[in-house]
Amino acid sequence: MIDIKEIQRLLPHRYPFLLVDRIIEIEPGVKAVGIKNVTINEGFFQGHFPGFPIMPGVLTIEAMAQVAGILAFCSGATVGQPVYFVSIEKAKFRRPIVPGDQIRLEVKIIQQRGNIWRFSGNAIVGEKVASEAEFTAMITEKEV
Repeated sequence: MIDIKEIQRLLPHRYPFLLVDRIIEIEPGVKAVGIKNVTINEGFFQGHFPGFPIMPGVLTIEAMAQVAGILAFCSGATVGQPVYFVSIEKAKFRRPIVPGDQIRLEVKIIQQRGNIWRFSGNAIVGEKVASEAEFTAMITEKEV
């Protein structure tokens, strides 16, 4: 298990954009599972949507990507290097995520060549997939 202190050591993200609370399973080079606890105190709920708060779908993909970053850093990528999205594909949003939900973020490495990493991810609430996507990230040695 990786706690929030270690997550903050691995990722540059901070409030309000750190979207993973804990890593509960990790198999370097293969997969990782993270947890995000969604509360009404999340800043995005003020405008998305007043009276009907739902987590923006793109933020669930960002949460998957943060788990993927941790997986990459635990799989040999140099900690502290910037990570950038290259592509997001096959994204599907199947059910809304609302305050009180706990998201299980399951990420697998599809392929890794040099500094390019391809992942698949699922955001699961309860027993149901809330969103899913495949995405590619580039880990750079300096800012682009």
